[in-house]
Amino acid sequence: MLLFLMLVLLMLPCCIVCGTSSINCSIYDDPFPIPHNFYQPGDFLIGGIAAQVAFLNNPPSFLEHPARMVVDEPGSVTKNYQHILAMAFAVKELNENPNFLTNISLGLYIINSYGLGRMTFKATLSVLSAQQRLVPNFSCDNRQKFIAVIGGRLSETSAQIGSILNIYNTPQLTFGSFSLAKDDKKQFPSIYQMVPGDTHQYRGVIKLFHHFRWTWIGLLAMDDDMGNQFLRRITPLLFENSICFSFIYKITKVTYIKDMSDFVIKQAEHYPLLMDKKLNKFLRKTLFNNSVGESIKFDQDGELVTVFDVTNWVTFSNGSFARVKVGRLDPQAPSENELTLEDDQIVWHRSFNQVLPISVCNDPCQPGFSKSKKEGEKFCCYDCTPCPEGMTSENNDMDACVECPDNRFPSERHHECLLKITTYLSYEETLGIIFLILAVSFSLVTSLLLGTFMKYKDTPIVKANNRSLTYILLLSLLLCFLSSLMFIGKPGKVTCLLRQTTFSLIFCVALSSVLAKTITVVLAFMATKPGSHMRRWVGKKLAYSIVLSGSLIQAVICTVWVCISPPFPQMNMHAQPREIILECNEGSALMFYSVLGYLVFLASVSFTVAFLARKLPGSFNEAKFITFSMLVFCSVWFSFLPTYLSSKGKSMVAVEIFSILSSAVALLGCIFFPKCYIILLRPEMNIREQIIRTM
Repeated sequence: MLLFLMLVLLMLPCCIVCGTSSINCSIYDDPFPIPHNFYQPGDFLIGGIAAQVAFLNNPPSFLEHPARMVVDEPGSVTKNYQHILAMAFAVKELNENPNFLTNISLGLYIINSYGLGRMTFKATLSVLSAQQRLVPNFSCDNRQKFIAVIGGRLSETSAQIGSILNIYNTPQLTFGSFSLAKDDKKQFPSIYQMVPGDTHQYRGVIKLFHHFRWTWIGLLAMDDDMGNQFLRRITPLLFENSICFSFIYKITKVTYIKDMSDFVIKQAEHYPLLMDKKLNKFLRKTLFNNSVGESIKFDQDGELVTVFDVTNWVTFSNGSFARVKVGRLDPQAPSENELTLEDDQIVWHRSFNQVLPISVCNDPCQPGFSKSKKEGEKFCCYDCTPCPEGMTSENNDMDACVECPDNRFPSERHHECLLKITTYLSYEETLGIIFLILAVSFSLVTSLLLGTFMKYKDTPIVKANNRSLTYILLLSLLLCFLSSLMFIGKPGKVTCLLRQTTFSLIFCVALSSVLAKTITVVLAFMATKPGSHMRRWVGKKLAYSIVLSGSLIQAVICTVWVCISPPFPQMNMHAQPREIILECNEGSALMFYSVLGYLVFLASVSFTVAFLARKLPGSFNEAKFITFSMLVFCSVWFSFLPTYLSSKGKSMVAVEIFSILSSAVALLGCIFFPKCYIILLRPEMNIREQIIRTM
């Protein structure tokens, strides 16, 4: 109360002092004055609205005569008497303290409102009038300067007082909660709350709920407008903060009689207004420290800006209790620091076994599960659904499962994301070692065959089928086996750029050599016929031209590929659920399949020519072997395409290596093994006479 009056003192310099001219008063006395009042004269007058005396109205029972019923029996509310004592004590202290007032005294005019709406309106009008007069804004006593009213413990009472005081722009200091919506508060610009608004308390309570993880609560409210207003304001806040209420229980109370606001407004139109706007403007800028060092100021809505204490009521077995401060709520602090609590200082009631109680609708969903709504239930009540394949939830009560980052995968329980391992077809794993052994082995075999043919280069069977083409074919097959090794190991920029182009060019040389050998065989047979003009086409120039032109076309395709969209290394995050595949992106799929298609085209032409020449004499029986080798070659690469497209990760690389090795082995085995058999095991057949005899 002393704080209220200090605020009023700060307003004194801004008050409008009326003139001292004499006024001839002819106002009749109030026919129904309020008997319970307290008046103390002073140079400046402060009004007070209290409810120390109340009327007890028994509701009609219709069982006895109305004359026998007790009507409007007064009763004393001793608890509210402290408000009157505090105000009187504060005025006394200020008047006796020379540091506050010099040659100025404060007066008091306290009137009882009896806790009734109609009496609150009458008390407010009486404060604004002269003593024993009921004419607001008119006083015969020019020595009394009325400056403010203190009163309103309940929102309803504050609104009733404020609806009259706002007409006269008279400041009103309330010592109770004034919980109105922001739009409603605009109707009461002269009300200043010395108790912080309910909004801060609501926010603090919600932060407490979050701190203790309570999401399932009950609501108690008065069964009146204030209770309904409380429910309207708290319900959306609870919903926004994911807190549900199990029930709403309304407590009934006696309703107040309809107020007289319309009457007061109409009466005020006939009297001049006290336009003390300077006073309200001054109050809104008030800032000082009270006797305990706390900063006192109002916000833009006229609410006191302060800090709340969080109090723990500790009860004892003998029924006594103690209040222990366990934290604070500072509405002006950042959101994360708004509430501070000392959990170790909190003492829970014996009914909770002195441990933190749990207040939830159901047990929280564990990691690996997500919340799913229960039909017909509040949103705080839910089922727990396991996360689907490929998704996870790492915390309790996740609203939805989420996908892991690209470099991680869900655990078996879907409760965490594990780091994927980076993998590629390496020389250390079994499959890589097998391919390495096969490639090296076939390369050695090819080298031995090349050495054998070079050693027996002057024998008829080597000379019969273009010795130079044989060397080119064997050398290209040797490089084909070695080129498969470029597909094993960690992909890099250079290896990705070279391995497809190198493999395709080498294989193109091998197939062009096979085609040249086949055409040479056909032309050589046709040239032996009398009068044939094909003899001039038989020779090394034609064979070399076929090899060169066939290889040049593939080289052009590879050059365009590298220039337009070259292959490059990439990390494939999605091919395998638990692995990151290091692989080569072919850049342009069209160019990749164009290269393979050209190889199949050369093989198909070679197969067709060799098939047509299969019935040539035995000394030229190589066409039969070429036919079979091309059939195997085409079968391998025709089956490669669907197998390659259906494979992922390292399997794609393995399929291509297998196709390279198997097709090269088909050429090597079908074309050269029969000749090696004759050279090494049947030398008697490797003589010119034998060849001429078979012809």
